[in-house]
Amino acid sequence: MIQTERLVQTFCRMVSFDSPSYGEREICDFLTEHLTALGLRVQEDDAAQRIHGTAGNLYAYLPATQGMEQLPPLLFSGHMDTVEPSKGKKAIVHADGTITSDGSTVLGADDCSALTAILEALAVVQENHLPHRAIEILFSAAEETYCIGASVFDFSKIRAKEAYVLDLTGAVGGAAVQAPTLLSFRIAVQGKASHAGFHPEQGIHAICVAASAARRLQNGWLDENTTRNIGTIHGGTQTNIVPERCVVTGEIRSFDHEQAMRTWEETKRVFEEEARSLGADVEAEHTVHIHAYKTPEQHPVVQRFQRVCAKHGIPSNLCSTMGGSDNNPLSEHGLTGIVLATAMNNCHSCSEYSHVDELKKIAAITVDLMCSEE
Repeated sequence: MIQTERLVQTFCRMVSFDSPSYGEREICDFLTEHLTALGLRVQEDDAAQRIHGTAGNLYAYLPATQGMEQLPPLLFSGHMDTVEPSKGKKAIVHADGTITSDGSTVLGADDCSALTAILEALAVVQENHLPHRAIEILFSAAEETYCIGASVFDFSKIRAKEAYVLDLTGAVGGAAVQAPTLLSFRIAVQGKASHAGFHPEQGIHAICVAASAARRLQNGWLDENTTRNIGTIHGGTQTNIVPERCVVTGEIRSFDHEQAMRTWEETKRVFEEEARSLGADVEAEHTVHIHAYKTPEQHPVVQRFQRVCAKHGIPSNLCSTMGGSDNNPLSEHGLTGIVLATAMNNCHSCSEYSHVDELKKIAAITVDLMCSEE
């Protein structure tokens, strides 16, 4: 039932839009037009104004067919933005079915493959008059910037309690059932400037304070659940001045939310201790962007997916991911979901690629999830 030519044309068309985070207007209009033509009720929220972008989040609803009204709705989600470099991207379909960019940009399969699969599934359901439960769609803006679009969405609109987020790399059949809390931090060390040649002893070397603290803190894997990374250090103004200020930024990820917070407190404490010992001051701030979730493998949202994969002869592979997705804010708002591998590989790079056969697989899986009676 999947129409391969239409599927590939839709994918290539969506890839052609310039849709960086906060700049999704064109692809949002394209999706609105297609969802409306497929019979869904479509609403764009006010996220554009709230996050200072060009497009809001798209929410769409398709009522259940007769006889399926008793089944609870399911939510299908993807995101409209792509990472840079993305301007002028173009999909090249190779003879073996592989789809790439020209190598100067990302392809944008993350997440155009998801948008394509969901549109194709809806088209198949509608044109074949397939019985289906109520279907909800959420296409978010600015997902690549810590899920900021979904974070301002009004979740009271959502009727579903279960969700499939199409936004995972790897072979179709993969599904992430666990993802971390992710927080970023910024620590500013305030020292004292002095001439580096005449009176260095009168200065308080902010970079040295920051470096001493950084040396005390383990980076990388801290335990089986948690990572910390000091990512940038910026300080000083010129070589003959003892630097009075140094700003450090980094992130912490953990499958255990409380452990993530404890790791932040440790990070802050170590910088404060080093600053006090050398006479400097510290300003420390952090932002929790997404909260950890874990979906039990026995949950219906997982079991349904595994049954559909088995029907298509596709091995299912449940995994954890240290990356975030819109399933994190969905989970925060009471939905139970998993993140499905969606025909995207080498994401966030100019060597990103997809494959026609994988696009067909995830579209077919999405059709059967929409029409599932279990």
